[in-house]
Amino acid sequence: MADADAHFTGTEVDWREVARLVLTSREMDRIEEEELVPARKVLYQFSARGHDMAQVLLGLRLRDGDAACGYYRSRPLLLALGVPLADALGSGMGREGGYSGGRDIGVVFNYPNPGGAHALPMSGGVGAQYTPAAGWAQAIRYKAEVLKERQADNIALVLGGDASCATGGFWSALTIATTQRLPLLMYVEDNGYGISVPSTYQTPGQDIAANLASFRGLTIFNGDGTDPVEAARLIDAAVSHVRQKQAPALLRLTVPRLEGHSYQDTQTYKSEEVVAAEWARDPLPKLKAHCAARQIGDSDWAELEQRVAWEVGQAREDAEARGVLPVDQVADNVFYSGKPSRVGGGAGLSLDGTHDEPRPDGQRINMVTAIRRVLEQELSANPKMAVFGEDVGPKGGVHAVTLGLQERFGVARVFDTSLNEEGIVGRAAGMAMAGLLPVPEIQFRKYAEPATEQINDIGTMRWRTDNHFAAPMVLRVPGGFFKCGDPWHSQTNEVQFVHNPGWLVAVPSNAEDAVGLLRMALRGHDPVLFFEHRAMLDDSWARRPWPGDGFVLPFGRAKKTREGDKITIVTWGAMVPRCEAAAEGVSADVIDLRTLMPWDRTAVLESVRRTRRCLIVHEDLRTGGFGAEIAAVVADEAFLDLDAPVARVTMPDIPSPHHPSLLEAAVPSVERIRAEIDRLVGF
Repeated sequence: MADADAHFTGTEVDWREVARLVLTSREMDRIEEEELVPARKVLYQFSARGHDMAQVLLGLRLRDGDAACGYYRSRPLLLALGVPLADALGSGMGREGGYSGGRDIGVVFNYPNPGGAHALPMSGGVGAQYTPAAGWAQAIRYKAEVLKERQADNIALVLGGDASCATGGFWSALTIATTQRLPLLMYVEDNGYGISVPSTYQTPGQDIAANLASFRGLTIFNGDGTDPVEAARLIDAAVSHVRQKQAPALLRLTVPRLEGHSYQDTQTYKSEEVVAAEWARDPLPKLKAHCAARQIGDSDWAELEQRVAWEVGQAREDAEARGVLPVDQVADNVFYSGKPSRVGGGAGLSLDGTHDEPRPDGQRINMVTAIRRVLEQELSANPKMAVFGEDVGPKGGVHAVTLGLQERFGVARVFDTSLNEEGIVGRAAGMAMAGLLPVPEIQFRKYAEPATEQINDIGTMRWRTDNHFAAPMVLRVPGGFFKCGDPWHSQTNEVQFVHNPGWLVAVPSNAEDAVGLLRMALRGHDPVLFFEHRAMLDDSWARRPWPGDGFVLPFGRAKKTREGDKITIVTWGAMVPRCEAAAEGVSADVIDLRTLMPWDRTAVLESVRRTRRCLIVHEDLRTGGFGAEIAAVVADEAFLDLDAPVARVTMPDIPSPHHPSLLEAAVPSVERIRAEIDRLVGF
């Protein structure tokens, strides 16, 4: 347990400013609870009463280059960072401007703050704020050590309630920050409840600081967040420690939650005695008394209250005068459309000098070599790029794709991570927002499941922040069968990523396409899921000559690998060579989509209208697989051109079986595909 400076008296704090901001927070809560929510102008409201003073004290300690990632009760921190009051109120009312232009709930905030600390986009999911903050902290270290930028003693701050300490995100960020010695301050504002559940259900002994007292690499500060002097002293000590030592700390302050979890919460689960005890700990009267001792007496306090009420009233008028986002703009900013986000992105190299037609050179190489060579070239040319994941360092990855990269580029740029996909992808989000180009690897497709929340949040970031923030990255994910199968290493399930708004999805079937798509992904402006099929990494069919150091392949451009006029076969990944073999002797268009988001609807529909038949083949399960989307589009837009029903050959709705004979019976085989071709051609 750290011992903060016992002589700290709070004289370093501008207490008048603290009082002004706390009173502002209280007045905004009051207006929402008493007027805006009853009038249904605000639909989701979370009071910060009781949490406000400590947050304000903390926010005033942040500066340019820092970043904070909060949660739904963090508005006082934003006020301390300087967020306009009309934005804060207007966002709650879903009006234009503000945090999201009405796309997201008002308490789910973000605040790009040039010249000050950014408030990173929060998530609506509890605990999801921790690992992106760890990623920002890692970017601080990376910029100092790799990019040789001037060390500004910056920090990352993350806020969470005591209930969030039970989440995987909390423990993942704690592991990352302590093992890597990152400048991350984890602030736990402990109000004793997670909605209605007391902290006895969340934390053994109800004190996360005590439980972590022996945690290696972590300095802990623990105390009362309602006492002005103690709170200011502990906050000063914690922030100073992280800045000066560039090492992590945990700050736990106990505070009361003076209202329900949200406006609708009546707190019937609390006794009258508990509620009275919480109000007895209200930091506002304590703050007023402390300010009175510092020549901010009753008249000054009343003047502050009057001034704050006027300012918040004006902000309300400004907010209510704002319109609602025009409905024709609701789909804007899902993907990059030419206008850079205010924070994040721009770390990829330019496309100048590239070409979209392959220029074959040398002997045929496998996909492993092709992918590794692109990573090596881009790492050499782009110091902002970092590759990381489980076992990607000295081992070179379980599929050998990153073999030798750490030896060449060093442990700061190609590094192993703890075994935690939430931490791998979440930290990538923070690094991307900080202006780096992260290339995280998930070892096998199935292992992406723990990172699902982060993947979703990254994809929606540009849209839900109205292009304030973006986190471009390339998430490499191997998957699919290889010699044998099993439910844990052989899943494809690409459709889940396609269904996440904001992600581009590439599924190359061969070395040439892998080169072009990966280089395009690394130089783009959106997050990309780059699927590396295990069966094709060293497959002889997938080998191709090197297509040139400047070869890029635009997303959404399919390729005909065989041409004919009797049937259109649409496929991707490991099914492409099987479809080619099955179509032997048949006049068929075989279309390799190469990317699923976006997919080349034009090429497919043009072919189907000419051949008048469509067969879709994929390795994923039949129900809800991406083939169903293609079939629906063909039925919608080319129904009158069809001479046979749209058909699919897929895996049955079962996990991938292990024994090779069982696997071969489940995965679409050349024989099954050929039988369906013959059926449709003869229809």
